[in-house]
Amino acid sequence: MRTILVTGPGGAGRTTVAAATALTAARTGNRTLLLSTDPEDTLGAALGTPTGPTPREAAPGLTAWRPAAAARFGEDLLRLQDWAAPALDLAGAARLEGEELTPLPGAEEAAAFRALREAVRASHDVVVVDLPPLTRALALLALPEQLRRYLRRLLPPERQAARALRPVLGRLAGVPMPTAGLYETAERWDRELAAVQEVIAHPATTVRLVAEPGRTATDALRTATTALALHALRVDTLLANRVLPEDADGTWLAGPVAQQGKILADWGSVAGPGYPLGRIPHLGREPHGVDDLGALAVPYDPAPPEPVRWPVTDPPGDEGVLLWTVPLPGAVREDLDLLRRGDELVITVGRFRRIVPLPSALRRCTVAGAGLRDGELRVRFTPDPGLWPRT
Repeated sequence: MRTILVTGPGGAGRTTVAAATALTAARTGNRTLLLSTDPEDTLGAALGTPTGPTPREAAPGLTAWRPAAAARFGEDLLRLQDWAAPALDLAGAARLEGEELTPLPGAEEAAAFRALREAVRASHDVVVVDLPPLTRALALLALPEQLRRYLRRLLPPERQAARALRPVLGRLAGVPMPTAGLYETAERWDRELAAVQEVIAHPATTVRLVAEPGRTATDALRTATTALALHALRVDTLLANRVLPEDADGTWLAGPVAQQGKILADWGSVAGPGYPLGRIPHLGREPHGVDDLGALAVPYDPAPPEPVRWPVTDPPGDEGVLLWTVPLPGAVREDLDLLRRGDELVITVGRFRRIVPLPSALRRCTVAGAGLRDGELRVRFTPDPGLWPRT
């Protein structure tokens, strides 16, 4: 299944581009699902037909779905309350009732991720997800991996072996001990997060960046490509939206057209030659309905780009050194920080951070240095004599 995640700066028209991408995919014979993370029906405005909490056909071969966050959020919170009952009772906390629960910020995105996981099990060929604006989308895409790591640290699976001792330990400590339900809930959350993470990291999943040509958009796209590369996410296209016609000589549009041309030339260097640049024309009005979406001629390539790789190599002429290469286009040395923490490497680029487990071979090595060159972070490792296998 091909999955396309669409995001961009606020107001760039990402919902319109997501709808147009899904329509193009459907018209090429793919069974396509279009998911929205927006609680307002902006997607319905673009499609020309309302969308809602149940999947609805928007065009031949195209199904639109705006998952409702409220119902599932309440179910999850009440389930959380049930397994935490001993601690809540000890603290004298009053129980929440289902009727008083309302979704918290982020519940819409969580509902969309749950819907994305369910879509994998359905019979769709292509799933297009209209993500939130760029800053929220970048944090959202990193969330499943982060939450799984937190769960493993707070509730290690190996501690479940002590289930039989919990009643005894509870009497000795005088406080309720974690119940089996707590670990069962953690296991269920881990499975759900793993399923979402698998979809995001799948080789057929790509991110489509949409922006309206402008100086601030250039900076936002440069930051986004670095953050996406840090999380090994692939960008299939940079789409310039609402591009003015080039044949505007002698009119008042000549100046804005020339300015757009300079900006688009800069965009070619934002993420390097591996990222195609597409242009979506300005229709002179806000697109509404499938006819307008088709007129945008948004590109769709059924074949995703090459996956992002972080290779470990043994560079020639540098005996006893292993090199781990991490692509980070757009990164600058002043914003980069590295920290080895046990079998993990903490990589910080500006305000973005990722904690990645080291490949098995590098866990038996020590860090000998690192450098940033041509958009690649190259970390040097030397084998630890006390841990490296002897020949």
